[in-house]
Amino acid sequence: MPDKKADMPQELPYERFLRFGPENLTEAELLAVIIRTGTKEKSALQLAEQVLRLAKYPREGLLGLHEVSLEELEGIKGIGQVKAVKLKCIAELSVRMSTATASKGVRFTSSGQVAAYFMEKLRHRDTECVLAASLDAKGQLIREKKLSEGSVRSALISPRELFLEALDARAVNMLLVHNHPSGDPTPSRSDMEITAVIREMGEKMDIPLLDHIVIGDNRYVSFRESSWFTGENCRLP
Repeated sequence: MPDKKADMPQELPYERFLRFGPENLTEAELLAVIIRTGTKEKSALQLAEQVLRLAKYPREGLLGLHEVSLEELEGIKGIGQVKAVKLKCIAELSVRMSTATASKGVRFTSSGQVAAYFMEKLRHRDTECVLAASLDAKGQLIREKKLSEGSVRSALISPRELFLEALDARAVNMLLVHNHPSGDPTPSRSDMEITAVIREMGEKMDIPLLDHIVIGDNRYVSFRESSWFTGENCRLP
């Protein structure tokens, strides 16, 4: 006997949203609501599934959408410039909302908290970006500033610019954060050397460098949590 359920029209993502709420929709269904219309050959849901397939390992699904280019999206039949721009805006909004939520009344009490705050902001970048975070005496974030952005392999860190920022922000303590586009947060020799220099300068200026966090792909390394940040171990032989 024929399967009557198979003959029944499937409920559209928009209708499922109204019935069950967004938390019960798949990533493809959520995107299909945004895409709205499909083509003669493909539904909005099928287009959404095709969009998600553009995101490659290790950043698959919605997280990987941030790295899919406008040109790649427009290459899908049925995703014109308008829809492609909407999808890229959604990806950017997701990063900014994550950052805004994390920064509301943020007070850094652990290296893991610092890494979580900066993770989505930095893990998607394809070049190294160096950020300075100025803190008050209670660990409250006063402000953050991008110090430099370099090539795929390196970004220059200026100790002078870091402490000028600290003085301007009236910071009591400082944090240094940068990313490794490779996804591997293991500090390089230059990372260790510049950290040692900045830490020493911070002690002399009475603006301590509390930590240097290296961001990878959903991973991080904290100099404070490692042996590199204690005494002479911060220096390389």
